Amino acid sequence: MDTRNVQAGADAGHGISFGEAFRVWLRVASLSFGGPAGQIAVMHRILVEEKKWISEGRFLHALNYCMLLPGPEAQQLATYVGWLMHRTAGGLMAGGLFILPGIIAIMGLSYIYAACGNVSFVEALFFGLKAAVLAIVVEAVFRVGKRALKNRIMIALAAIAFVAIFFFAVPFPVIIIAAGLIGYAGARAGRTEFAPAGHGHGGSNAAIDSMLGEAVPEHVRPDTARAIRTAALWLCLWLVPVIVLLLALGQASVFSQIALFFSKMALVTFGGAYAVLAYVAQQAVEHYHWLKPHEMLDGLGMAETTPGPLIMVLQFVGFMAAYRDPSGLSPMLAATLGGLLATWVTFTPCFLWIFVGAPYIERLRGNTGLAGALSAITAAVVGVILNLSIWFALHTLFRETVPVHAFPLDFDRPVLTSVDLPALVLSIAAATAIFRFKLGMLTVLAGSCAAGVALRMVGVI
Repeated sequence: MDTRNVQAGADAGHGISFGEAFRVWLRVASLSFGGPAGQIAVMHRILVEEKKWISEGRFLHALNYCMLLPGPEAQQLATYVGWLMHRTAGGLMAGGLFILPGIIAIMGLSYIYAACGNVSFVEALFFGLKAAVLAIVVEAVFRVGKRALKNRIMIALAAIAFVAIFFFAVPFPVIIIAAGLIGYAGARAGRTEFAPAGHGHGGSNAAIDSMLGEAVPEHVRPDTARAIRTAALWLCLWLVPVIVLLLALGQASVFSQIALFFSKMALVTFGGAYAVLAYVAQQAVEHYHWLKPHEMLDGLGMAETTPGPLIMVLQFVGFMAAYRDPSGLSPMLAATLGGLLATWVTFTPCFLWIFVGAPYIERLRGNTGLAGALSAITAAVVGVILNLSIWFALHTLFRETVPVHAFPLDFDRPVLTSVDLPALVLSIAAATAIFRFKLGMLTVLAGSCAAGVALRMVGVI
């Protein structure tokens, strides 16, 4: 790690030391449950509301860029903000810490699953946690929507985006591109409705915005030569291990297949994990025969109830693939290497997109047309987050859903008779604690987790 980067970040004008940032990012990582919506909610609450490190406008500007990228948007958002604060070292710390608890949790659960065949007690431990996360997600939609949807046009864009993606399965990139074109045209036409979102509680006193308000730090300025060097470095870190495995083991090796398959997934996971998991499940089960159908569902359950991006389920897939075909190694050693390999080729590109593209995205903040485009994208993203929230709610509160395919409709309908009453009661209690009694997030999470364990002990779940 470049200590000069660390020192420069600490002295950049915001007064936040690298050590303090480490502690906060570790806290963010430890609370990153609930998929993209829950993770964005946690970061917004801590970074914008509580710490006031970044303003509402800059947070949404960074989020818009990350939503356009392949890969987990929440992890990339953490990398972006960490990079703004403490240069490359800060981005590595924030993005790395964001996935570290998930890597450890999924690896541990994978060991238990491979050895014992189930992780029922651990799933019971997280049962209550999911209810609290649902309440936090709902609060995030309300809070971000309240500040981003300043007028009827923005509300309409959010509503259209939600209906398009939830009921008609319109591809996420299509929604974002359409919103961007509408916003760009509206801003160029002088419509005030497309002005950038206000700063909200972050305000102009936010640490990063104060730092960038006077002289823009060198690392935020676009530099073509630096971008080329950065791209070359991260492409090597990403692709050299893949090439070495192919040359050393051949394409038939399970490790080569893991490296190639998940590298391809890293390029096409637009819109987050939800958009690509069906394809991953189909390929892993039917083409490669790495897992059985119920095992893929079990892995998804692990990823949904542990910290980190939902795409961490790919680590479980890589783990089980190598466990079944250890290539002369002990099954557990091969599985560990397979899981870590899948994680490496999945997340390394995320740092590439941020470290190369973020300086150029920061430069676009003053462009009227592009600011209007990003404002419209922000509104559409609220609709997308609402979609993710309802998806999470359906799978938390109902045991069964039925796919509806009646052109042009394409969505999952809950089976009302399959409502999970304990989950519903816990979710209502968590929401009441957050909205009515304003209890802290840690308190609500701990209480819900304890309630889940208690329900299992008395045989309710």
